Amino acid sequence: MNKDIVLTGLRANNALHIGNYLGALLPMIDMAREKSDQYQINVFVPDLHSFTTPVDHSTLQAGIMNTVRLYVALGLPIEHPDVHVYRQSYISAHSELMWILGCFTGFGEMRRMTQFKEKSTQPHTAQSGDDILTTDGDKPQASIASVGLFNYPILMAADILLYGATYVPVGDDQTQHLEFTRDIAQRINNKFGDVLTVPENVKAQHALFGKDQGLRIRDLANPEKKMSKSDETGKGVIFLTDTPTIARKKIMSATTDSLEKITHDFDRQPGVSNLLDVLDLFGGKSSDFIGRQQYGPLKTEVADVVCEFLGDLQNKYEAVDMGSLSQALESSEALMRTHADKTLHSLQQAIGLRP
Repeated sequence: MNKDIVLTGLRANNALHIGNYLGALLPMIDMAREKSDQYQINVFVPDLHSFTTPVDHSTLQAGIMNTVRLYVALGLPIEHPDVHVYRQSYISAHSELMWILGCFTGFGEMRRMTQFKEKSTQPHTAQSGDDILTTDGDKPQASIASVGLFNYPILMAADILLYGATYVPVGDDQTQHLEFTRDIAQRINNKFGDVLTVPENVKAQHALFGKDQGLRIRDLANPEKKMSKSDETGKGVIFLTDTPTIARKKIMSATTDSLEKITHDFDRQPGVSNLLDVLDLFGGKSSDFIGRQQYGPLKTEVADVVCEFLGDLQNKYEAVDMGSLSQALESSEALMRTHADKTLHSLQQAIGLRP
């Protein structure tokens, strides 16, 4: 492994949607296609992270494999010798390194993490029998503020540091975790020598990946919020598993306004502006609709380009050879396990756990 390593992944909780595709999957696939001769590309399914928020355990395994299958359907070149796809939980060094790093992490560092503070206060409807329960008087309330959610940035740091990853494409909501990864690696190195590779800072990450990693498509029914795979109604979310008929119905029902003039202005017309962005991102021309008074033709055009994309993707998804995919996973996991164990052993030696 002589190339700089780019590491990226996407949780398998819930069905993925077009916002995930445009904001995370597409840049990841493009990176693997265009940069694999220059960089080693590690694409993993962070399945251990699935438990930081409540999950349907009966569908998790299917969700993990569906995510990997989706990577291939979208064009991830798993046949390339420097593109590796693997499942986090199949490499035990992730959990072992997390424990060690956690022992060198201050409680205050984790308590200051913005994502924990935001997610731990979100209302949640219980989905399974092992959700964490708090009490409000005599009423049980479901909570997502688990210790796993609190420790999440430490596991993310282990994911990165095990492989000496230099570049990690993250959105704005993850930059704080990337900086923590740099801090903990430097802390370990200052105490025990140069054991861990420190990833590049956010500025250098943006120089390689650009600053559009935090792309957020809005919810079609409520354009004031981003499209989310955890949305309970799903009315404003175009899932990658939606049939073209279902997707078209959601788009044609998208919230707009009563101004009767199409402009790209998120302050005054968030719903219309969101539709214009979706149209451009799927290869249409939003400029053809600017200034028009009727919203129907815009919705129809957006529905056409999105449905064409979904139909093509779902055909490719069904055509994925699952036998070949399983072999690619096992091969990559064996290689990643060797590399991760080597990093872990070096640190274990440095801190006195190994001779």
